[in-house]
Formats: sequence, structure tokens, C-alpha cells
Amino acid sequence: MKMDKTKKRKIYLDYAATTPVDPEVQKAMRPYFSRDFGNASSLHHFGQKAKEALEQSRDVIAKTIGAESEEIIFTSSATESANLALKGITFANRDKGNHIIISSIEHDCVLNTALWLKKQGFEITQIPVDKYGLVDPKEVEKAVKKETVLVSVIWANNEIGTIQPIAEIGKICRKNNVYFHTDAAQAFGKVPINVVGTDVDLLTASAHKIYGPKGAAFLFVRKGVNIDPILHGGGQEFGLRSSTENLPAIVGFAKATEITSREMKSENKRLLKLQDWIITQLLKKVPDSYLNGHSEKRVPNITNLRFAFVEGESIMMELDWYGIAVSTGSACSSPKLEPSHVLLALGLRPEEIHGSIRISLGRWTTKEEVDYLIEVLPKVVSKLRKISPFAS
Repeated sequence: MKMDKTKKRKIYLDYAATTPVDPEVQKAMRPYFSRDFGNASSLHHFGQKAKEALEQSRDVIAKTIGAESEEIIFTSSATESANLALKGITFANRDKGNHIIISSIEHDCVLNTALWLKKQGFEITQIPVDKYGLVDPKEVEKAVKKETVLVSVIWANNEIGTIQPIAEIGKICRKNNVYFHTDAAQAFGKVPINVVGTDVDLLTASAHKIYGPKGAAFLFVRKGVNIDPILHGGGQEFGLRSSTENLPAIVGFAKATEITSREMKSENKRLLKLQDWIITQLLKKVPDSYLNGHSEKRVPNITNLRFAFVEGESIMMELDWYGIAVSTGSACSSPKLEPSHVLLALGLRPEEIHGSIRISLGRWTTKEEVDYLIEVLPKVVSKLRKISPFAS
């Protein structure tokens, strides 16, 4: 399949890695770079105007998840939020116990924080998942013991899109008096979230996954939760996250949240149609191709497929030549050569994992772009299989 490079299309299908900033979000942020630039901790009118914008943004996000305003702590990233959740809870509750439970398919920000805590003397239990990437709540209950202080289970996995039974796990944690954290970076804006109905004590989300700016995120901390800060300084964010707040980014996060909440139902319906089309067509057109993750319990924008006898990196690079951007897993860990720990947890062999790619859709993905992917990808796989030493 030949193509004139001067006419190459540019098709972005890696929205799970990051999203472009929505024009409405850019517009909302603009005044806070130059005109309304005050420090929200200052007492003069410049500072008070900034404080008002900060608290309005906090209100918007809190209402979206059924929280109270003072339960929203602004941070710089989902990674920072997860670090605050895990380190803050475990160090504040060391007198109760030293045991943490996580799933085996957590994002690196939770997994590596847990592994660091292990070096500090904490005991870590990783709950297995089934072949679809689902955690069995009974396995969580079985793992809880009197020394357990925290359970952390990702709401929607960043590589395969599988949605976990968060409410069921939350009930188990509440019954056993154990704090429950969920990394909702890929779920926020894709599925309805209400912290009241799910018994979640701590929840992480990030702006740049929902068409907001990079550099803004939050950690929901339920009122009464015993948690220590990991940054010490001026005592901003109710004493839990010292640092001058990134006001333009926070305002942008709130605007992105407003837009996403307003459009979630219709956008999910649109994306689900595109996702189903991709899965059915590619599995039909490409022999020895398979879906990774659950076929139904999944967010509508993330599709992970594996193709036998080829490498995902090669597929990704070939697609990039045609102007199509996909990934081989999480963008946070894509430079690594090791097989994905998420796909390993599904029971896949390393050679199967290396043939996997992640296709993630978003607000500006069109049917025409999806059709172009469906036209190009089978030819790319066929070409690579002809030169693959693994192909039969």
C-alpha cells in the first residue's frame, strides 16, 4: 500500500495517553495567566479574586462526583494524587497496621508507590484478575486482615479499559474499616461517579484525560479520613498539599469537567458505536486477532487488541507512517521493553503481549478516521507477518 507522504493524514487515536485542550477550556484559562493572575493565598483584591476562582472550580468538581468542596485537594498530576493517597494514608495510620492491598493491574503510579512502601516496611498484597481483567471482590475480602489500612483498585484500567466493581469493593472496605482508594484517571468523565454510593474514601483524577490542561489533577479525600501530607510548606489545600495553586490549570480543569459532564451520555453513545465497529471489523479482517479485556464492562474509548506473530511496536510504527497514532500500552511506561504487567496479569504469554496495541478514541475522532484505521491496519499486519520469523 503506497501513499504520497505529502498527503499523509494525521489521525490521533491515543486519547488515553493525553487529550488536546478543548477551545472552551483554553478560553476559560486565558484571563488567569495575565489579568487575574493573583496568588489565592494573598489577602489583597488580586489574591481574593484568584481565591474566588479557585473555590468556584473546587465546587464544580466536587458536585460532579457528589463530594463536598473541602474534600477536593488540587494537585499537579494523577501520579502526585496517588502518591498522596498511598503514602499519606499508610504513614498516618501506621499505628493501626502496615498492610496494603492493590490489584495486579494498577497504573504504574499506584504500583510503584506500593513497591516503594514495601521498601519502607509495609506489606503489599496484589489481588489477581481474571482473563478479562476483572477483580473479584471476594478476593479483596479474603486478603483483608486486621493489619490492612488501605485498598487501592483502579476504576477503569488505562491499557485495556476494563471497569472494576468499585461499589462492591467499597462495601467490603467499609465493612472492614479499611480505607479505599481508586485511581479514576481513565474513568472520570467516561462513567458516572458518585463517591457517596460507592464507599470510596479517596479518588484520583486528572485534567489532561478530559480535554483539560496538563499539570492539574485532584485527590478526593473523604471528610474524617486520617491522612498526612507528603509536601510540607505554606499549608495550601487544607494543609494537605502545600504549593501555590496552579490557578489557570485548575480553572481549565473545572471547565473541562463541566463540558465532559454535560456531554458524557451522548459522547459515550457515539464512542461506543465507533469502538464496536473497530472491534468487530478488525477481528473479522485480521486472522489470529483477539480482544484484550472485557467485551462489555469497559470504558467506550479504550480498545486493546493483540495480533499473533507480529510485534505491537512494529504495528505502531507502521501505522505512524500512515499518520495514525496508537500506542502499545500506557504512555507512562511505553519506553520500557518489558511486557505489560497488566497483560501479564490476564494470563497472556510475553509473545502474545508484544503483539498488542491500544487504540483510544476521543472527542474529535470521526467515523472516517476509524474506517481509515480499519483499511490500513490489516494490510500493516499482513505485511509484518510476511517478514516475521514467528509466522507459520
